[in-house]
Amino acid sequence: MKPIAHLLRLASFSLLPLLVTPLASAEEVLRIGLIPSEDSQSMIQSSQQVLAQLSEKLGMPVKPFVATDYNGVIEALRAGKLDVAYLGPFSYVLAHQMAGVDAFAVAVTRKAGTSAYHSQILARKDSGINTLADLKGHTFAFVDPTSASGHLFPKAGLESAGLKPDTLFSRVIFSGSHDASILAVANHKVDAAAVADRIFAAAVAQGLVKQDDFQVVWSSADIPESPMVWRQALDPALKQKLAAAMASIKDVPWGDQGMLNGFQPTTDAAYDVVRNTATVLKVDLRSLK
Repeated sequence: MKPIAHLLRLASFSLLPLLVTPLASAEEVLRIGLIPSEDSQSMIQSSQQVLAQLSEKLGMPVKPFVATDYNGVIEALRAGKLDVAYLGPFSYVLAHQMAGVDAFAVAVTRKAGTSAYHSQILARKDSGINTLADLKGHTFAFVDPTSASGHLFPKAGLESAGLKPDTLFSRVIFSGSHDASILAVANHKVDAAAVADRIFAAAVAQGLVKQDDFQVVWSSADIPESPMVWRQALDPALKQKLAAAMASIKDVPWGDQGMLNGFQPTTDAAYDVVRNTATVLKVDLRSLK
């Protein structure tokens, strides 16, 4: 799963009766940040059952926070305003570097059965765009500067094909979310876009767009799934309890990924492929803030 700041929404997304009890103090609440792959309210709603189960298993309230961009979550982690977060692969690598967090779990769903996904470049079938070279002179939407599937992996794919993303397109926008990019293509706002395959599949399943209106121009190799991360300074006993609780959460929906088969352990090393992609692009992740 976008300039640091925008933490003013911290309070506006904190009131879930299932999750936060009126008498809970800040020290008794686990504060979790979510990436804005969908609009903020639907992100909270789609995650509510997971957060409610987590609250029950931990025996403490869980307060969700959805920032307006990836870096809003990273800054909240850095400032100690969040304990745990769900981040995209590149935003995690940046957060590990800047905010002192470690990846500890990834979601595995019945639908995917794996902890990896793919970036796709989509175009309308009536656009005349059939290959990467056909993108020349067209308008294009990326998701967020730190989005793995929505920016950096497809940018690396273009460069590997001998194309220069900075001069290839007539106009480039950062839409802010995968759903927004998909709809921008569908509604002729842009000619093509880079998005996560599973989010496109979810948009089709929800009837937001018709798959027959699109074609996949390019698809990436495996990208490690978006991780759950915790602050390195989080209490070790709480970390142990949290990891066990995440592993036991099953048979509830998890956003666009479908029904959970639990969260399996992961480590920082699993995201070295992401760091290597940044190296290929000669990208200093700190410059993407």
